[in-house]
Amino acid sequence: MSQMQEVQKTQEMQEKKEQQEMQKNYDPKALEQQCYDKWEKKGLFKCGQTNGAPYTIMLPPPNVTGTLHMGHGFQQTLMDLLTRYHRMMGDDTLWQPGTDHAGIATQMVVERNLNAEGLTRHDLGREKFIEKIWQWKEYSGGSIAKQMRRLGASADWSRERFTMDEGLSQAVQTCFIKLYEDGLIYRGERLVNWDPVLLTAVSDLEVVQEEEKGSLWHFAYPLADGGNIEIATTRPETMLGDVAVAVNPNDERYQHLIGKMIKLPLTEREIPVIADDYVDIAFGTGCVKITPAHDFNDNEIGKRHQLPMINILTAEGKINDNAPKAYRGLDRFDARKQIVADMEAEGLLVKVEPHTLKVPRGDRTGVILEPYLTKQWFVKASELGKPALEAVENGDIRFVPDNWKNTYYSWMRDLQDWCISRQLWWGHRIPAWYDEHGSVYVGESEADIRSKYGLSSELRLHQDDDVFDTWFSSALWPFSTLGWPNNTAELKKYYPTSVLVTGFDIIFFWVARMVRFGLYFMDEIPFKDIYITGLIRDAEGQKMSKSKGNVLDPVDLIDGISLEDLVVKRTQGLMQPQMKAKIEKQTRKHFPEGIEAYGTDALRFTFTALASTSRDICFDVSRMEGYRNFCNKLWNASRFVMMNLESYDPTYNQYEMGVAEEWIWQELNKTVAEVHKHIANYRFDLLAQTIYEFVWNQYCDWYLELAKATLNDQAISAARKHAAQYTLITVLDKILRLAHPIIPFITEEIFNQVKVFTQEEATSIMVSSFPLFDEALVNERATHEIEWLKRVIVAIRTVRAEMNIKPSLSIPLFIKNASTDELDKLEATKALIQSMAKIENITVSDDVPMSATSLVDTLELHIPLAGLIDVSAEQARLKKEQEKLDKEIARLMAKLGNQKFVANAPEDVVAKEKAKLTEYQTTQSKLIEQFEKLAALH
Repeated sequence: MSQMQEVQKTQEMQEKKEQQEMQKNYDPKALEQQCYDKWEKKGLFKCGQTNGAPYTIMLPPPNVTGTLHMGHGFQQTLMDLLTRYHRMMGDDTLWQPGTDHAGIATQMVVERNLNAEGLTRHDLGREKFIEKIWQWKEYSGGSIAKQMRRLGASADWSRERFTMDEGLSQAVQTCFIKLYEDGLIYRGERLVNWDPVLLTAVSDLEVVQEEEKGSLWHFAYPLADGGNIEIATTRPETMLGDVAVAVNPNDERYQHLIGKMIKLPLTEREIPVIADDYVDIAFGTGCVKITPAHDFNDNEIGKRHQLPMINILTAEGKINDNAPKAYRGLDRFDARKQIVADMEAEGLLVKVEPHTLKVPRGDRTGVILEPYLTKQWFVKASELGKPALEAVENGDIRFVPDNWKNTYYSWMRDLQDWCISRQLWWGHRIPAWYDEHGSVYVGESEADIRSKYGLSSELRLHQDDDVFDTWFSSALWPFSTLGWPNNTAELKKYYPTSVLVTGFDIIFFWVARMVRFGLYFMDEIPFKDIYITGLIRDAEGQKMSKSKGNVLDPVDLIDGISLEDLVVKRTQGLMQPQMKAKIEKQTRKHFPEGIEAYGTDALRFTFTALASTSRDICFDVSRMEGYRNFCNKLWNASRFVMMNLESYDPTYNQYEMGVAEEWIWQELNKTVAEVHKHIANYRFDLLAQTIYEFVWNQYCDWYLELAKATLNDQAISAARKHAAQYTLITVLDKILRLAHPIIPFITEEIFNQVKVFTQEEATSIMVSSFPLFDEALVNERATHEIEWLKRVIVAIRTVRAEMNIKPSLSIPLFIKNASTDELDKLEATKALIQSMAKIENITVSDDVPMSATSLVDTLELHIPLAGLIDVSAEQARLKKEQEKLDKEIARLMAKLGNQKFVANAPEDVVAKEKAKLTEYQTTQSKLIEQFEKLAALH
């Protein structure tokens, strides 16, 4: 190459370097949105862009009832991490996004908005009301998508789905019709959880069972042939629907009464005494009133004994016409008071006892739910459940952590038929029609039914007003989103999916149902792995809820929020002044200065680091500080690397690796292996720890210093300098790729500047290759030598600090008692020791002057202090420090010796004082040791 060409090449490199000049400080706010927009505009999130193996994750669709919470942010970070990793591994990745229509929840939100305007859904009518909900869906669904983008979610937005999209609605209809025709769906009258405010059946998931204080009323029921039998009840109003009194067949007290009749008080009916093993002899009186239409346990007894089912409530929770006239139309709780009063008037109230019981309340309305006898649509769950149970038992589906399979088993081995109908307006309407005689016809439409069943056009039909339980449509999510019931190319390629990331609270309600439907309709499992996350709680371990005032919005952690805005946000919509005041007080206590802006990457790193195998995960905002510092550390390290690449030529192919370079490549290689292992095992907490440890402690704290020492050595060859520069930039490049799935924004920004020096052709780090373990880089010798070097440097620096030797001062070092192995290591690392520990020269000798000494195993490191420090002045300084310390120690010992203080002060205050005393005593010991070392120099 001519001199002119060399000059030209140098100029080109300099121009590139200037173009890629990094900002002094990393500003996530200035870069994140711009970065995400570029990714999306380039279509980098779309599936089908490689020939790699398919890797599919279905996003558990958030409900369109508002915005994302911390649990969503946590799980979505992990899903995105897996997606980005597999995309970089060359897989054809599909992260399928979408939202759920969330029947009851969404209808309630829109109804509340209408109520604020003085309207009800009935004022609008079904059609107009549903139009209102669609408007809400556009608003809420759009907000969720924006939040996910802020979190860096690399989902394939071109394939975004909604559970009431036309295609998904067709899938729901096809599913119902097939199950019905296969005899697996039926319509029957059964007990359900009934919400008398929403006027619909609700799923078990929507029932909150909490202990409350109530009463246990003891009543005397007269026997038809004389005498009484005593029963106890927590719900006196249900006695109007009693059809029997049950006793245990082995209870000697009542065997003579079995088969006798009772005159049911307040009614004109007689009911029998029956025998059933369900009755607990030791509980209460041993006599149980049986009301099959209003109690789930009684219902089972009623079926066994073929007892009548008498429903005494209306849908609104009032007494209906099946009860005596005196109580008809009364609210259930008003009827309770009246019945107790009437029983007392007739002398049949024996006693009333305080009683703590579990009360079922609707999680949406808070109202007490009723077991209610009504006609509903049911799926025969047990017939679909066996293959789904076997899929986990035989290992086709794996739970991570493994213990969650036991939860799955406990539910799947005791399946009850699933009530899939809801008395709502919002949802997929059940494709069933009825004629005037009550005959049922199931099909895609009224026209389809008339053709299918050969019905006359004159026969009047009306469609079922009910809609499906939301879980019915979401159970089809893994394949309905891919085009089923049509046999699409996407369905063939991306089903079954690779992993489901979800919470333990919906293993039965969603996970198990997806497995059942996947096996039934696709004849394949819907996913291979089920990764169950813990529940995100606040820093004190409390569940996050609006009523507790401890809810965090992921976007607030990214952008920051002032205290006043946070107070407004947390108290918005709360009606009770006392509750508002309580939440405002808590907010001001925990966030006196509001919440800082941490950026998306710091939040994602925090989520990843918290993703342990624990059931509960406490989120402390202060932890984000450390991961924001990590991002800043990476940014500053990258700037350092860029500033040390002057005249670096990536095409130059002569390398002379030093031990430091061999060591950092070995450490990187070990890190790569650990990263792959932790991702495969879904140990995201260990993944975060591994990357943090390597970047912060090995690369930044040590290798950058070692490389600087090498590059500052004027005597090194061009090949050595090139090896150091090549290692600096290439290891940084690998770090960025390893960390990208966790912290995508900062790694993309740095990668775009690093690739100028690595000649990388990838347009984005997202589509670059993920590092792989390389057997050729294994070098235990280099690790052995550098770990020894690090201990030597730390030992010398400690002596310098203890002896108050100026950092800028070069000092001599004597080495004594060195083994042959240590001499070899010294020879390999001598220049590095001199540069990093500011050593003027190193002498190996058994004859050393008076000095400060430190040991590395048996190796003695001696630093002669003569002429380096003023011994008398240093002793005076140490003595002054020791006197101050003695006073503090005496004060603390007196304080902790005061029993009144120890007994009355808060535990954390006492603990802090004890810790401070221990710290001062440790420092005191070090000062004494230093003083003695100095005394030996006289």
